[in-house]
Amino acid sequence: MTDTTVTALVESEDDFQRFVTDLAKRCGWRWMHIRKAKVRGDRWATPQSGDKGFPDLVLSRDGVVLIVELKADLGRFRPGQKEWLAAAGPNGRCWRPRDKQAVIDELRRRR
Repeated sequence: MTDTTVTALVESEDDFQRFVTDLAKRCGWRWMHIRKAKVRGDRWATPQSGDKGFPDLVLSRDGVVLIVELKADLGRFRPGQKEWLAAAGPNGRCWRPRDKQAVIDELRRRR
């Protein structure tokens, strides 16, 4: 296994998100991410209303809306995340760094 392969296997979710959003912009997708905010001292939270587990990204282009949960290759789902993807039906995605080529193919594809 090369150093590059090892690095790819431990890519963080934040780094992967930057890769996905940069690619999405270059491919003409609009995107949205709700960032965590610092609340009460050193505690971080995502200020939102509604059901828990809202996915990391919403991508939209040419009448297609994708609801995307990003995970590190070994990342686990938190409560509510699988339910959101199931509710999104064929437009729900879970992408991991090991899926990069499939992500590239999908975001470049025109419908």
